[in-house]
Amino acid sequence: MSEKRKVDDAPGQLLQTDEELVEQYHGELPPTPGDDLAAALPESLSITVDLPPAPAPEVPAEEVAVAIDEVSVNPGHVEVSEPSTTSVDIVAPSTTSVDVAAPAPVVDNSLSRRDRLRGEHSSDPESAAMLTADRLLDVNRKTRPVPEGGWNRFVYTVTFKTLNLGDSAKVRARKEMDQRISKVFEGGARFVPILTRKGGVGKTTVTALLGMALADAREDRIIAIDANPDRGTLSERVNKQTRATVRDVVTKAPSIQGFTDFTTLVSRDETRLDILASDTDPLLSEAFDENDYNVVADLAARFYSIVLTDCGTGIVHSVMRATLQRADSIVIVSGGSVDEARLASETLTWLEANGYGDLVRNAIVALNTATQGTNLVKLEEIESHFQSRVREIVRIPYDPQLAAGSVVSYKDLKPLTKDAARTLASLVVEGLPTSRRDA
Repeated sequence: MSEKRKVDDAPGQLLQTDEELVEQYHGELPPTPGDDLAAALPESLSITVDLPPAPAPEVPAEEVAVAIDEVSVNPGHVEVSEPSTTSVDIVAPSTTSVDVAAPAPVVDNSLSRRDRLRGEHSSDPESAAMLTADRLLDVNRKTRPVPEGGWNRFVYTVTFKTLNLGDSAKVRARKEMDQRISKVFEGGARFVPILTRKGGVGKTTVTALLGMALADAREDRIIAIDANPDRGTLSERVNKQTRATVRDVVTKAPSIQGFTDFTTLVSRDETRLDILASDTDPLLSEAFDENDYNVVADLAARFYSIVLTDCGTGIVHSVMRATLQRADSIVIVSGGSVDEARLASETLTWLEANGYGDLVRNAIVALNTATQGTNLVKLEEIESHFQSRVREIVRIPYDPQLAAGSVVSYKDLKPLTKDAARTLASLVVEGLPTSRRDA
């Protein structure tokens, strides 16, 4: 059965069957309206349709690219053209050179143990001396040292080494002092002259005490040179092991190749302090001048860390000038009498007037209370005067060994005398530069 269909271009027209439509198409039926128009059309027909451009999609402002010339570019609208190769000149934006001073590098040579435990390290290379047992070993029952001190050690023993109270307060103070005296130096020897304008105030004795305290607590080498042109007596404070003097060092200087050669010319005491004697012949002692001292000092600087110089009372002597030019710190010795304290103060004034003000401000005054007249003056007033001019003052107490003026046995000194010598040594060391950069 044929299906009736509706002709779209003829509204209201009757429905036709498929057969009727075919017959009409082949001309068997009379033409319908519009057939003349269809006959006039060509077989192929091209129709051009102008369509409006598609609207560009909106792009969020944060996705819009910004070109170098600050013109917004819409990534959603792209003009397509025939592929071609085009050369484009790109001009780099001009830059302005600005000289900015680089900040100075920060050097920290004093990291604490807590900083090192957090993984921080010093920016400067560390020396081998920094690898101490205190730094590397964890403190526990096995590595903690045996306590020193009567009661603390007794408790440690009776508890079968399970209860360690640590060192006593006295022992801790001694070890702290040792640590202060044992300060490590880099960059050559340090020179410390001991001087005053008046003889007989114990300058040579103070030199020997200072040298022994340093040599007893430190691991490096300490030497005391008797540079007194008026027949010094420093070598008489230790047991002599040689008759050589500073004159022999000057004479044999070209043949001294190492420390072993130098040690044959010095005397060494029980604390390992080396002492180089002065000339014993008064006629030759006057010949020891600035040039001779420089020869001796240059050799001593090769083999020792700290060089003490026992100076004479002639402050204007040429040896004194050479001594002060090398000095890193000085010790001024004063007696306990009025005139001795005044002459010591005048020594400071002379140094300030001759360009050694820095040495004066860093100086240590050793106040020898074993001289005559000490019990008649107010030592507190003398100390108050020097405190306004120098860094520190140390009292040296009376000791029978020192009063005898002969060989000094460091281990047999009174505890108070030994403590004073160690205090003097620690203060002197604290005033010395750690490295030559700090000088």
